[in-house]
Amino acid sequence: MLTRVPTAGGVLRAPVPDDLTALAALCAAHALYERSGPLPDDLAIRLGPALFDEPARLWCQVAESDGRLVGYATYTRDFSTWSASEYVHLDCLFVGEPHRGAGWGRLLLDAVVAAARASGATEVQWQTPRWNHDAVRFYDRTGARRHSKTRYVLPLTAQVPQTPGP
Repeated sequence: MLTRVPTAGGVLRAPVPDDLTALAALCAAHALYERSGPLPDDLAIRLGPALFDEPARLWCQVAESDGRLVGYATYTRDFSTWSASEYVHLDCLFVGEPHRGAGWGRLLLDAVVAAARASGATEVQWQTPRWNHDAVRFYDRTGARRHSKTRYVLPLTAQVPQTPGP
């Protein structure tokens, strides 16, 4: 995993616990940009264990410019039944509006690809909304191949465990 990569406009690095509030704010901006529903109010608290407990369940790279987080990429490891191999799932890649077009997206994607290679994964997979033409053009330029699928989400509500009756 990359720890600190200096760039012309700042640094690309792994997050630290003090970044959680700013990271959650970027996640909220990302969700708003993608026309998604609101995120949990306690997102920063919930992300902490996923990122920093051992073993980690989520990995992340953040883009920092002038002491502020301006972008992030989060990813997980998963397993593909069809290839019987591990891959990295790029869950989120987002750069805030004033910093788009400055190369941060490519640096973040390259960091995820490097981490995937270092872990022995066979590929990186992700999705983006069809209407996000800027992202589609960006990903097409990376040499990634499109796969046409529709993503479904089935929300699960908390269920009260059923106890046997008398």
